[in-house]
Amino acid sequence: MFVDDLEVWVIEKPRIHRMCLRVQPPDARIEVSVPYSRFAPTCDEEVADFVRRKRTWLDKTVAKTLVSPMAQAAAATPEQVKQWRQVVEACTPPLVAEWEQILGVKAETLAYRNMKSRWGSCQPTTGRICINVRLALYPPKCLEYVVVHELCHLLVRGHGPDFKNLMTRVMPDWKQRRAKLR
Repeated sequence: MFVDDLEVWVIEKPRIHRMCLRVQPPDARIEVSVPYSRFAPTCDEEVADFVRRKRTWLDKTVAKTLVSPMAQAAAATPEQVKQWRQVVEACTPPLVAEWEQILGVKAETLAYRNMKSRWGSCQPTTGRICINVRLALYPPKCLEYVVVHELCHLLVRGHGPDFKNLMTRVMPDWKQRRAKLR
């Protein structure tokens, strides 16, 4: 639907109780989640009023999203991706070597990919760690965070309390670093 000059995607969800507004990267798509109910459906006018009340926040968030690294990555040329790969391939091995000693682990293989939805991955059984080349668009601390995160998976699978405790012990500011990637 359109609200004034904004295209808004309305998504009905069965398990929510109130409307929720989101700006989705990389193209700043505006989404409004609405409660699904066959007894009292949310009408278009309620959605439009909700969007209009949030217009100032929406304008700022859309502008910020359109110049974000995620937006840059979505519009990248193959040459740009190649440059990112070169940067990440040059910076990652020294970080891995440093953190392998700190954690007492060994990554067997390092791989680099241009991934849309993950910053890294780890296969504990083979010791293969894959790093997203898009990390070249972020501060160096973000690359270090991803390297440490993946190396920690060689010790602890999943993202439960043991994993979070390990991350906090070895990198106390990991949550702030992760926040820069969101």
